[in-house]
Amino acid sequence: MGTGQKRNQLVVPQAQNAMWQFKNEMASEVGITGQIQGGYWGNIASRDCGAVGGHMVKRMIEAYEQSLAGK
Repeated sequence: MGTGQKRNQLVVPQAQNAMWQFKNEMASEVGITGQIQGGYWGNIASRDCGAVGGHMVKRMIEAYEQSLAGK
């Protein structure tokens, strides 16, 4: 996809800032925050971006499972 063709949209647009913060927290856990320049992720390897996304999904699943368990 070229520039300006982003198709992913949040279901709840008001959550955009929280999602960016969450993404940056996961990037910190993966250890790539030093490579991100002013919110620009273009110089990050696809493998590293995938790791960030994978950590985000894992954390969201954990939170949902905890909510189901009543914790």
